[in-house]
Amino acid sequence: MSVARQTFTLELPAGFRAADILKFHQRDAQGLAEWVEADALHKGLLWDGRAACLSVRFRPGQAEVEIAIDGPSAAVPGSSLTNQVRRLLGLTQSVELFEQTYRQHPQLGPLLARQAGLRVPLAATPFEALTWAITGQQISVGAAVSMRRKLIKAAGVVHSGGLACYPDAERLAALDESDLRAAGFSQSKAQTLQLVSQLVLSGELPLAEWQEALPVEAMRQRLLAVRGIGPWTVNYTLLRGFGWLDGSLHGDVAVRRALQRLLAAPEKIGEAAARDWLEPFSPWRALVGAHLWASLALSA
Repeated sequence: MSVARQTFTLELPAGFRAADILKFHQRDAQGLAEWVEADALHKGLLWDGRAACLSVRFRPGQAEVEIAIDGPSAAVPGSSLTNQVRRLLGLTQSVELFEQTYRQHPQLGPLLARQAGLRVPLAATPFEALTWAITGQQISVGAAVSMRRKLIKAAGVVHSGGLACYPDAERLAALDESDLRAAGFSQSKAQTLQLVSQLVLSGELPLAEWQEALPVEAMRQRLLAVRGIGPWTVNYTLLRGFGWLDGSLHGDVAVRRALQRLLAAPEKIGEAAARDWLEPFSPWRALVGAHLWASLALSA
């Protein structure tokens, strides 16, 4: 089989936290669709419907990127891949301005000092972020990872290098509801996954266009109109799929647990209290949420 390859190098800012990127993509210990080395990520995905392997190797001050796409050389993606990898690594996020703005904050400031340079790792595509958010609704991360693995196996696309590929909308739409139920999805989640796949294919959810323009309110309204998608799923998708840093993650249990620790609150913090605490940090509420997530690892 012929393989089309493209390589390029991205400059990284001082203190870039490559370990955060690698950890995010190492959720599945079985490594079906992602293979993580000490300094590199290799990820199976579909690029324009073709099986591909995206590799990012971190060097001091730079990232060496290669994509290997099964098929003829016409499949090489060009500059669109550069933009996608920059988003994936969080390089489009204004974390320096955020940290400068809040470094004196009484509660958040010390946390930022301990976690300086933290960026939000993104999914490889907005579609992967959206379907992962649906998968993870109201279940543990471990259960969601298991279902994700079974979904990838059901899609049945494997790159010539050996990694399975996360399905795109066309591949997921081709799965029957029974395939998704066999992968562990509830009937409602299976139907939501099928529906969003069909809406992406029809252009009613133009994820690629949104990635370039980021019309957040229109995106929010479109997504909330889909049966089975609520505010948490929308905010998580906007964060992990598009790098939008102002979604309030007050509905996330881990965010509220971390906030309770940060504030040394004797009682659990509810959604309303968490929403009120996060509100003044707009337009960086989701980035604050990411710092709260990361703080749980620090205190573990």
